[in-house]
Amino acid sequence: MSALALPQPQTNNQQKPHNTNQSDTSADIWQQLYTQAQQHYHPQEVTPFIYAHHVVCALETAQGDIFTGFCIEACCSTMDLCAERVAALNMYVNSGQTQIKRIIAFRDKAPYGQGSGMPCGGCREFLLELDERNEDTEFLVDYESRTTITLKELMPLWWGKERYSHSK
Repeated sequence: MSALALPQPQTNNQQKPHNTNQSDTSADIWQQLYTQAQQHYHPQEVTPFIYAHHVVCALETAQGDIFTGFCIEACCSTMDLCAERVAALNMYVNSGQTQIKRIIAFRDKAPYGQGSGMPCGGCREFLLELDERNEDTEFLVDYESRTTITLKELMPLWWGKERYSHSK
């Protein structure tokens, strides 16, 4: 068994989002992802027990396909799914793909910094479990500046790396 090399934690304990080059084609894809996700934003009470469409998401796969999702929550808590997980499940169910290049998620307006657009811990975990290469997935932090952060930056010492290394 080989030793696991762990990345060194940042000393200031803060993640450092970075700007996507404005001349990069990724600047155009963020608009496309935003537009596709925005079509699903229409908060509604599905029943007195289920609320949906109040958070939306679009993702681009490594192959360039786009899938969308929306949040759905139920009083029983067994049906609570974030928009990111629904989009990822749509991707897998409809294409068999597991690798995600970039994701945008938001409520009533595009991500504007200050933590808006960031995935919850459950989504971060699910995306890494879905495909270890998703550590390179970019999340849009700020729509106007096209600032992004990777899943690896959000979870630098993920526990599952060791299990992936043993499965190879």
